Amino acid sequence: MILCGVDEAGKGAVLGPLVVAGVACRRKQDLAKLGVKDSKALSPARRETLAAELKASFPVEVLVISPGEIDSRGMTMNALMAKSHARVIDALHPAVAVVDACDVVAARYGAMVSSHLDRPCRVVSRHHADQHHPAVSAASIVAKVERDHAIEHLKREFGEIGSGYPADPFTVRFLEEYVSTNQGPPPIARRSWETVRVLLARHEQASLFDFPGGDTE
Repeated sequence: MILCGVDEAGKGAVLGPLVVAGVACRRKQDLAKLGVKDSKALSPARRETLAAELKASFPVEVLVISPGEIDSRGMTMNALMAKSHARVIDALHPAVAVVDACDVVAARYGAMVSSHLDRPCRVVSRHHADQHHPAVSAASIVAKVERDHAIEHLKREFGEIGSGYPADPFTVRFLEEYVSTNQGPPPIARRSWETVRVLLARHEQASLFDFPGGDTE
């Protein structure tokens, strides 16, 4: 029987792609022997090493979703996640897939993923699966490393953008300066995110007062 784990990195980021990864195995013990764990509990160097080992020894599938695709998704974020998880599962052909639930109701999220599958597979949906299931831990490592590589590539093009998350002051500063200089967000930003909408509204309001008669008092 083939089992796979699926997880993602960058779901809540305002800059850069969302990366969904899946790792398949015949026995979860084979992954556990590598010392996989939730990617957040590993150093960047250890993640890089494990990601390389996983790609060399196990079937791995990676799906990269651009900011533009996220903005034009035409569905809820959870629905996009379920559809993306299903695409990765279909590519790996497992009999059982364990997914890190993206819905407050784990069973509901599992049903969403199952509804998008093109082939039979039992979907097990769990909260914090990356902490308790080796296959999902492995997937979290691959997804995190792939997204980190994408962010480094964007930094070479755009300069210091931070981690890409709204809570990162470097990311917020980059967005503020880019919007101020270019009168709009960068192409690597998720325009539908509240962080970007607020910055744009603030910039447009400030611009009104730059014109004569803009101050209504």
